[in-house]
Amino acid sequence: MARAAIARTDRYSGGAILFHWAIAALVLVNLWIGLIGGSMPVHKAIGITVLALTIGRIAWRIGHAPPPLPAHTPAIERLVAKTLHLVFYALLVVLPMSGWAMSSGATRRPLTWFGVFDIPYLPVSPATAGIAHDAHEIVGIAMAVLVGLHIAAALRHHFLLRDNVLVRMLPMV
Repeated sequence: MARAAIARTDRYSGGAILFHWAIAALVLVNLWIGLIGGSMPVHKAIGITVLALTIGRIAWRIGHAPPPLPAHTPAIERLVAKTLHLVFYALLVVLPMSGWAMSSGATRRPLTWFGVFDIPYLPVSPATAGIAHDAHEIVGIAMAVLVGLHIAAALRHHFLLRDNVLVRMLPMV
């Protein structure tokens, strides 16, 4: 199917595009930082920023429905896309929350938002902080896998299916 000019109603809203790319960039940076040295203070600040932006994105999404998938999209792909987007939202909350809980344990690590202000510790027990540490690692790996699948799916739509699924999320089209 040849790509047609994308109609305004087929695009994501400007707010959705802004949230998507801001969160995507921060998640990619934080996945990389987490792999090379996750105890860096900037890793925590970025994680808290991702959490705040995700809450904003969820609020935005409640009031702004996404554009429909192309008519040729099979029902199973629609279900997979919807499910994986819900999983993304869950991971975008659980990953920073588990990191925050981990840092709030008995061996409290400094929590600051880029040196501008301190982030309060969560009231968690050492056992909960330990569970949060394990969860943070597992959810981080799940996030990396899901990001890879998301990118692969977007590229599949663009280059193989030749539809507008990727283009409608690009900021300047």
